[in-house]
Amino acid sequence: MGWLSAGDGYEVALVEGRVAARATSGRAAGRQLKTLPRALKDHPEVDRLRRFAEWLDRHSAACVAQVDAWMVSSLPVPTGLLARVWPDEAWRSALRDLAVVGDDPDEVGFLRGATDSGELRIVNLDGDTVRLSPRTVTLPHPVLLPDLDDIREFAAELGITQSVEQIHRAIWRRPEHPDNPEHPDTKATEVRAFTGGTFRSRFALAARASSLGYRVSGGYATARVRDGGRTVEASVWIGEPYADDEVNTGALTWHNHDGRALPLREVGPVAWSEGMRMAAALYAGRVIEEGKDA
Repeated sequence: MGWLSAGDGYEVALVEGRVAARATSGRAAGRQLKTLPRALKDHPEVDRLRRFAEWLDRHSAACVAQVDAWMVSSLPVPTGLLARVWPDEAWRSALRDLAVVGDDPDEVGFLRGATDSGELRIVNLDGDTVRLSPRTVTLPHPVLLPDLDDIREFAAELGITQSVEQIHRAIWRRPEHPDNPEHPDTKATEVRAFTGGTFRSRFALAARASSLGYRVSGGYATARVRDGGRTVEASVWIGEPYADDEVNTGALTWHNHDGRALPLREVGPVAWSEGMRMAAALYAGRVIEEGKDA
């Protein structure tokens, strides 16, 4: 966006998301001013730019949220759709450098570009830039990525950063071996590893859940995940609504679309990881008494 006239002697523009001004006359003509002159604070053009900046922030957040939803659910995304949204800076920022998988599930690469024709430019794990044009791609959840540690190391070598937390997202894998003391037995329906985290009030715990992006419903913080073609909801007890007393985090459970509590052995890898991630994030905000270990 270029500079716009704003009254006598000034022009305004959005610079790095903020309204900036520059003089059009005098010794400072053409130079960006450090602060917005008082005479411009209520100018209609300034107000319009501020509202536009707020819209851009909301749009950027919506793009990140949508790409995060695609990634957490590992949903197939049409390459044509990626090509259409790529020119938009907010979409491009959310998508760039995400690990993607095309027709070959064993071929992982980092997304670097998309053409109008639906062709994707990918940096593969050999460091080569290749062009792919599958009908759809997935942005896989990291718990599904083979050799995740190697992918993380390679990404560090490339200096890759992601707007949507993917390859460096904290993951938990469900214990599988029956000799493992943490292995879920056939009847267990809850995980208690993050119970007992003390908060000064239910409001404080609910506020933490909301700030982390989780839904608060009744006495629970919840995360809905699409895993293996079905929707599963992970829930952590956070206390009775409107209670003012001190509360503790409760057990973590998973439910299917009918509300049935799932045995832990039936919880898929993505739902398990995202549920544990939520429970751990809530528990991390607990009150820690002085002199006790964190």
